[in-house]
Amino acid sequence: MAARPLKPREPQETNETRRLWRDNLAALALGIALLTGCSSSAGSLPANAPNRAPSAYDITVKYVVTFYPLWFTYQQWRVSSVNQFIGPNHMGPLYHAVVAPNDDTLYANTVVNVTKQPVILTVPATKDHYSVLSTDAFGDVNDTGIATAGTYGLTGPDWHGTLPPGVAAVSLPANMTGLIVRADKYAPDGQSEKLQAELFRRELRAAPLSDYERDPHARPTNILPLFYFSVPFKGIADDLITKDPIGFLSQLQKAIASTIPPPLTSQEQAISAQFDASFNASNRNDSGFMQGARDAHQMILNCYLHNTGKTNWITFANIGTTWSPLVRSAITEFIQYGNSHATAAYYQTFKDGEGADLDAKTHTYVLTFGKSQIPQAQRFWSVTAYIPNSITLARNSARKYLVGSYTPGLRKNRDGSISIYISQRLPKGVPMANWLPVPSGQFNLMLRVYGPEGKVAANTYVPPPVEQLQ
Repeated sequence: MAARPLKPREPQETNETRRLWRDNLAALALGIALLTGCSSSAGSLPANAPNRAPSAYDITVKYVVTFYPLWFTYQQWRVSSVNQFIGPNHMGPLYHAVVAPNDDTLYANTVVNVTKQPVILTVPATKDHYSVLSTDAFGDVNDTGIATAGTYGLTGPDWHGTLPPGVAAVSLPANMTGLIVRADKYAPDGQSEKLQAELFRRELRAAPLSDYERDPHARPTNILPLFYFSVPFKGIADDLITKDPIGFLSQLQKAIASTIPPPLTSQEQAISAQFDASFNASNRNDSGFMQGARDAHQMILNCYLHNTGKTNWITFANIGTTWSPLVRSAITEFIQYGNSHATAAYYQTFKDGEGADLDAKTHTYVLTFGKSQIPQAQRFWSVTAYIPNSITLARNSARKYLVGSYTPGLRKNRDGSISIYISQRLPKGVPMANWLPVPSGQFNLMLRVYGPEGKVAANTYVPPPVEQLQ
């Protein structure tokens, strides 16, 4: 009998086949997220594929995106001054304590720890313009309402007691809080306020209640040399998560388990517990943990860098308020300790109007604000140049890091517009006041508007594009 030809068998869908399909779909979803970044209103993580237990990779991506800011505050607050203000004696490229520092204001900052007792904040009277920023370890902004001179008792969520007479109570939502006071160097009309600003920040005081009761003048601001603020936290984080992601994850675990975070939400607790169970019980060389950390970091970068408008400027109007975990982590990477939009608006660009990287090695640029495009501000606007990776001030021989609304001698064009020229050397015929020097190579710009008004306040303002001159 002749053998019957074998009929090809239909491929069978096994559990393994279904698992591979689900994994591929999940990888595709994450790949799309890595490419597209995020919007300021969304920025959510891709969901796990249905009916699939989350892998070490899935768990790590969600963990890093959710808790990334805590690595920074844990490292920063460990070496910062607690319950006493400090500030740099001047500002310059050596300042790395936080990304995107500004040279428009004089800084005074402290970590407020009210775990055991209230901290008394003394704000002196001044004609200088200033703002007070209070954030928790995630960067969420707490509106203290402090805007005038006075003595304030900062209390924790669990404190019950009586403050001294004349001390106004201010309740903080967490026991550990970052407090930054920024005093303007110039008035809105361009008059120098440097002397008033310096006197003001030196007379700021933050002291535990017991110290204040012994001496109401205790703990004035300590002004320190700039090198004290030179630890490059962003560079360390970027390098660690690339070269030693397991080490980064171990440090992030310590940060979450420390006393610095505010009370975690039930969702945050679940994410942390899930990661701890997986990370502590598994081989930490599992590629899922390593690749998950790296891909989460790339998501964080893309969330910020891809959030560009039609003129290639990046802005987020929900800093410190209604942001998602992904947006919150992205802001940490590029504008840590940014004010809420009511206090300041931020616009940043790494590209010119045509979408090419800003590069002073090959080009000279101009940024022209038309008469109707000049940002409306109660306090000031300024354009600052930074180095791309560190987001620190761009070193230059002129030691000039910005051009602002208050810059002495800033000249308007005949039509009322303002042009800022950005190059290695002062272009011929350009006033020094209108020149923003940058070193050879790539750079980026940040437009700040302190005290937003008009379209800036309404979040409908679009900065003009940066244009190549040559």
